[in-house]
Amino acid sequence: MTQPPTYPTPPAGGPPPAAGGFAPPSGPASQGYAVPPQYGPPGQLPPPGWTPPPPGWAPPPPGWAGPPHPPPALAPGGQPLASFGDRLLAALIDGALSALVVMVLLLPPFVFLFWNMTTELARTNPDGTVGPRPDVFLNEFVLPLILLELGLIVVMLGIYWLYHVEYMKRTGQTFGKRVMKLRVVPLDPAATLDRRMAGRRYAVQYLAAAFLPGLSYLDGLWQLWDKPWQQCLHDKFAGTVVVKVSA
Repeated sequence: MTQPPTYPTPPAGGPPPAAGGFAPPSGPASQGYAVPPQYGPPGQLPPPGWTPPPPGWAPPPPGWAGPPHPPPALAPGGQPLASFGDRLLAALIDGALSALVVMVLLLPPFVFLFWNMTTELARTNPDGTVGPRPDVFLNEFVLPLILLELGLIVVMLGIYWLYHVEYMKRTGQTFGKRVMKLRVVPLDPAATLDRRMAGRRYAVQYLAAAFLPGLSYLDGLWQLWDKPWQQCLHDKFAGTVVVKVSA
């Protein structure tokens, strides 16, 4: 009887590897060995430079918008304090509006004065000279120009008083603050903004700044490092803060 052919007995660890491959480990898997997680289709290699997430990492839940932002700084009354950028834009709007009013009021006198000056400079005198005599030039042009500049300062301070005190104390807002949705309120939540507080703000912000060079810049920038109420110097002197409002 013909005997069936015999085949070599496979090794204990399983069939031999294919050409160029590696044999799987023999025997039971070693303790503590885990298959790495798969983040792509089976058999696809991760991109160069990819590193696995740390242990315990989990994807964020749907709708997650990042870590929470710190709450805004609040005034003693609970309103959010105005930012430096909002206050700066409000001041620029108010300054442009005030300058427009002053220009409309004082432009005619300046035009009249310079028109007369131009006419006198081109005039020929009886002795053949051109232009006004020194005494005439001093009395008719230099002194009026100095008086006009002083009048400009007085008119500007008066307009600023009406705008930043009498008008602002009614609601705590000027036109610029209303545009930027800001309001001046007393530091004491139980107090009411009055003429005395508004006048003290005006005294530092405009009167003192008009005669002390650099004070206007220091006053405006003081908010950047003042804690906790982010006050400018005129706010500190008046006992007020500027807050953000809805309207």
